[in-house]
Amino acid sequence: MTLTIDQLSYRDVAKTIDHSLLKPELDDAFVEAGCRLAAEYDVASVCCRPADIRRAAAILAGTDVAVGATIGFPHGNHLTGTKVFEAERALRDGAVELDMVLQIAALKSGRDADVQADIEAVVRVAHDAGALVKVIFENAYLTDDEKVRACHLSETAGADFVKTSTGFAPGGATHADLALMRRSVSPHIRVKAAGGVRTLDALLAVLDLGVSRVGATQTKPMLDDFRARKAGLEVAPAAGGGREGGH
Repeated sequence: MTLTIDQLSYRDVAKTIDHSLLKPELDDAFVEAGCRLAAEYDVASVCCRPADIRRAAAILAGTDVAVGATIGFPHGNHLTGTKVFEAERALRDGAVELDMVLQIAALKSGRDADVQADIEAVVRVAHDAGALVKVIFENAYLTDDEKVRACHLSETAGADFVKTSTGFAPGGATHADLALMRRSVSPHIRVKAAGGVRTLDALLAVLDLGVSRVGATQTKPMLDDFRARKAGLEVAPAAGGGREGGH
């Protein structure tokens, strides 16, 4: 069944968005403004660079917006010990969600045990602190078989999410990949789409595929569009009575 605006509340949609603040050129003022926007629109989280975690945590303190941070970003081929150190520091600085890139080269080389151990090491640190782990595959570089193996390895390692991409590779989240990932993990493992979801219609389409989170830079226009469309539905009550507001 295709999701429609009248089936969703504002919170249903806003809490699927991880507001992305990851481009290398973003200055302090932009990051701070992005965190304030995330708080204003009450999204799920901000996903920020490790150097910005403390700043983000201070701005978002007392809100319902989580602080997320990247680990082993964007290429994934860091030593496991480096990722663990980065995760431990991110958690100390205030992150409660970690988006880690798996060891892409190891996966492509068939070293599945190394990939799983790498994820497990970060998951162990994160879960001990009550934090979530999202494993980024970077699907643009993978075959379908490698994507499926990455799903199975991430689940076995205890990850909370599987995620399509960093947003910095040649491709982002495709519907085919999202459907493949959704059916390749158990129902309790969530799927995050990243790269290319820039409109409300695109967001609704990936939610319809079973996606739980979306990495987005176009948070404001997407949620403004939702509010405008929802308000349009509610101007004239439907036959048989009105609908509740979305926020």
